[in-house]
Amino acid sequence: MKAAASARQILTQLHEVMASRMHAQGKLDRVVEIVGESLDSEVCSIYLLRDGMLELYATRGLNASAVHVTRMAIGEGLTGTIAEQIETLNLAEAKAHPDFQYRPETGEEKFHSFAGVPIVYRERAVGVLCVQHVDPRRYEDVEIEALQTTAMVLSELIAHNELVDEEAVRGLTAAQTGPVTIEGLSLAKGLASGVAVFHQPRITIDQVVADDTEAERQRVYRAFDKMREGIDTMTSQAEFRVGGEHAEVLQTYKMFAYDEGWSRRINEAIDSGLTAEAAIERVQQRTRMRMREIDDPLLADRMHDLEDLSNRLLRIVSGQLGTAATHGLRRDTILIAKNLGPAELLEYDRRRLKGVVLEEGSLTSHVVIVARAMGIAVLGRARGVRGIVREGDEILIDADAGTAIVRPAQQMLTAFETRFAKSRERQALYAELRHVEPFTRCGTRIQVMMNAGLREDISSLSLVGADGIGLFRTEFQFLVSSTLPQREKQFRLYRDVLDAAGDKPVIFRTVDIGGDKAVPYLRSGEAEHDENPAMGWRALRLALEREGLLKVQARALIEAAAGRTLHVMFPMVSEPWEFDAAKAVFETQLKYLKAQKKTLPEAIKYGAMLEVPALAEVLDLLIPRLSFLSVGTNDLTQFLFAADRANPKLAERYDWLSPAILRFMRRIALATEGREVELGVCGEMGGRRLEALALLGLGFRRFSITPVSVGPIKELVRKVDLQQLSKVMMGLLSQPPESIRYELQEWATANDIDVD
Repeated sequence: MKAAASARQILTQLHEVMASRMHAQGKLDRVVEIVGESLDSEVCSIYLLRDGMLELYATRGLNASAVHVTRMAIGEGLTGTIAEQIETLNLAEAKAHPDFQYRPETGEEKFHSFAGVPIVYRERAVGVLCVQHVDPRRYEDVEIEALQTTAMVLSELIAHNELVDEEAVRGLTAAQTGPVTIEGLSLAKGLASGVAVFHQPRITIDQVVADDTEAERQRVYRAFDKMREGIDTMTSQAEFRVGGEHAEVLQTYKMFAYDEGWSRRINEAIDSGLTAEAAIERVQQRTRMRMREIDDPLLADRMHDLEDLSNRLLRIVSGQLGTAATHGLRRDTILIAKNLGPAELLEYDRRRLKGVVLEEGSLTSHVVIVARAMGIAVLGRARGVRGIVREGDEILIDADAGTAIVRPAQQMLTAFETRFAKSRERQALYAELRHVEPFTRCGTRIQVMMNAGLREDISSLSLVGADGIGLFRTEFQFLVSSTLPQREKQFRLYRDVLDAAGDKPVIFRTVDIGGDKAVPYLRSGEAEHDENPAMGWRALRLALEREGLLKVQARALIEAAAGRTLHVMFPMVSEPWEFDAAKAVFETQLKYLKAQKKTLPEAIKYGAMLEVPALAEVLDLLIPRLSFLSVGTNDLTQFLFAADRANPKLAERYDWLSPAILRFMRRIALATEGREVELGVCGEMGGRRLEALALLGLGFRRFSITPVSVGPIKELVRKVDLQQLSKVMMGLLSQPPESIRYELQEWATANDIDVD
C-alpha cells in the first residue's frame, strides 16, 4: 500500500464521489480506480447481486468486456464464497483455495494474490469488493480495513441508487422471497401462526461517512461510559462477589469493556472519517475475521465476549436499546431468536405471543420449560432462521412435526387453517369434559392432574378440569430471578397458588435447580465442571448441601399452607436416606414454627420423585415412609438409556413404548400394589394418548401432565376397560413384538380408541 494513501484519504475521495452528480455506474468506475491506486493493486473489482447472481459491475485491471457479462452464483468461486459466508478472504495464492474458479473472459490468469470483502446491507451481502495483484502476497491489515471501509460506503451508494435487486436492498436473498419450510427440533408441541418479530431488533447503520469527526468521537465516549457503568453495576451485585468461575467470567467481560486497545481501534476508525456506528461495525468485522482464525476454544470464547460487547455498544450509540418486548406486540406473533432466557420470555404479552423459533435451544433448556407452562409452541435448532425470515413475515409453526413454514402460499395457509380449526374443535370437545370426572368403562376413577410452575398457571385448573396440581415446579421462581428469592417472596407465591387452587390439592416439588438449570447465585466450583449436568450437582443433592436454601423453602411452604394440607415432593431421590434428610429439614422447621405459635398445616404429606433408576432397588424400604410416589418419565428415560435428551441425535431414538421402559414401569407399579401409597406419573409420557394407554394397562392411576393434555387424557380414560387393557399389556410385555407401539395402536383402533 502506498504510504501516502491513508484510510482517511480514501474515505475523503469516496465522499467526493458520493456527493458528485455522476451517474451510479460512473461512481462505481471511479471507486475501483481510487481503491486500486490507494492499495497499489493492479485489479480492483465490484460485483453486485442482480437476479440472484453476482454480476461484475466495475473493474480496474480485468478485461473491460467482462463487465456485466461475468456472473456467478452465491457460493460459486471465491467471490461467491465471500457473499455466501459474509466473510473476508485474504489469499497470497488465489488458485490454491479450494473454491477458486477461473473465468477466462476476465483475463485474470496472471494475478496471484486476492483479497475480498462482502458489501453488506442490513446484515445481508449485496455484493463483493475485491482486489488482485500479480505478485503472491497477503494484504496487510490496514489494507483490509480500507477495503471494509470502502464496502461500507458502497452499501450506502448501492441502496440509494437501486443498483441491486430490490429484494437484496431490503436484505433478502432468493430464498427469502417465497415460501420456505424450516425444519427443527420440536421443543414445545403445538400449532401456531403469526407474524415474525425478532427478539433483538436488527440495527441498521444509515450513515457511514461522518459529518463531524469530533462529534462522533464524543458519541462513542458517552456510549462507552454507559456500557461500562452497566457492567460495573452487574459485577458489583452481591451474588457475583462470592467468587467462583462465573465471577471470573464476568471479570474477563469487564476487562474487555475497559480494554484500551479496543476503544483505540474504534477511535482510529472514526479518525478515518466513519460515523460512530460504522466505526464500531468495522472493528467488529475485524474481530469476526480473527474469530474464524482461532483454534483455541478458550480464546474463541473470549472473542465472542468482545463480539457481544460490540453489539451492546452499537445498541447504546445508535439508541436502539431493548428487545421486542420493550416495544410491545401488536399482532399475533412468532418470536425469532438465537436463544432466550426464561425471564426474557415472560416479558412478552402472553395474549399475543403464539410461538417461538430458536436457532439454538434444547429440550431441557429453561425457556422451553416455561414455554410449555405458557402453552406456547417452540421450534428449536432451526439453523439459519434469522437469515431466512424477515420482520413481519407470516409464519406457521407445526411444532408437533418439527417444522415451520415461512411466507406460506395460499394453499398452505388454507390447509393449516383447516388443521388449526380441527384442533380448536377438538379442544372445544375436551373443554366440555372439564366438569366430567374421568371414570374408565369399568368404573375406576383415574386422577388427571396438571403440571404448573407459574402463578398464572392455576387459572387453567378450572379451564381444563384437572383434579389438582400434581407437580408445581418451584424452581421457576429461582430461574427467572437474578438473586435467591427471599422467604417472604416464596411465601407469597405458595400462598397465592394454594388460594387459587381452592379445595384441589397442590403438590409442591422442592427446588430442582443446578446442573443444566444453573443459576449464577448458587454455583460451585465443582458444578462448573460437570461433564453431564443432568446427572450432576442438582435438585435434592444441591438442596441438601445448601441446607439454608431448603430451610427457607420449607418454612415458606409450611407458613403458606397454614390450616391446609401441604403436599411436598422431593426430586431426584436416589436413596432413602436422602428422603429422610430432606423430610427432617421440614420437620425441624415445623417444630420451630410451632414453638413460635404460628398456625400450622393440618397435615404434611411427603412424596418422592422416582427419576433415578437406583431408587427402584430400594422401594421396599422407602414406600412405608411415603404418602405418594411420582415417576418422572423425562429424566428416568435418559438415565435408563444413558441418552441425553438434549442431544438431537438421541432425542427421538429411544421409544417410551420400548420393552425396557414399560417393564421398568410395571415393576414400580407392582412394588406399590396393596401399599398405602399413591402412585402417579409426571412428565411428557403421561400426556401422550398412546403412552398413557400403556401406563393405564400397567397399573398407573394418577397422571400429572401439561394443561393442554388434560382434556385428551380424560377423554381417553372414558373409553378404556382396564381389565381388558391390562391383559393386552401383559401379553405384549411377556413376549414383546418387534414394535409394541404398532401393536398397541392396532389394538386401540380395533377398540375405537383414538390415540393420535
